[in-house]
Amino acid sequence: MTDSTKATRASVQIGALTADGFMLPDGSYRMSLTQAAECIGLTTRNASDFLQSKAFKALMREGYTVPISEIEADETQLRGASRIRALPLEVVRKYWLWQVSRGNKQAIALVDALMAETIERRFDRAFGVTRSEQERDERLTQHIQQLERDLDRLGENFAIDDLIRQERDYFERLLRENGVDPWQAPDTRSESVE
Repeated sequence: MTDSTKATRASVQIGALTADGFMLPDGSYRMSLTQAAECIGLTTRNASDFLQSKAFKALMREGYTVPISEIEADETQLRGASRIRALPLEVVRKYWLWQVSRGNKQAIALVDALMAETIERRFDRAFGVTRSEQERDERLTQHIQQLERDLDRLGENFAIDDLIRQERDYFERLLRENGVDPWQAPDTRSESVE
């Protein structure tokens, strides 16, 4: 049986998204496997598959299992789980970045907006600009919405050329590995037509 750790729950605002966040007794933060997937429009199954993938195993460099965390009861919570499959934020970030690399538009918009906020916060600090959390959330929401509109306008075309190029490069490499020059004209002299 997996050891469980009691976590405290709080709502975390990420632009227009509201997700349950969890803090463990050691002060580290977690997000449930389900919420990590739902934030980018995917199912829990997709996140579970990612955790079993070769890509994830290469990123983590060791065997990783999702710990089960016990949640402190909330007086307003009438129903719901008392345990969650809790991902450290490092794993959530890697999952979202993996989805960005696969062309997930919701992940692209979310990760881009979070990067924009991070950079903006550093510039604000350097220039002594103070913004409220509400203002930051509004700006983040606007950034996500604008990028989603831009991606919708681009449609699938923004990725199709890259996918075609990747496929061509793959087949070219495969031909070369098998001793065929893909760009050499076929030798028709050895064939005779009667």
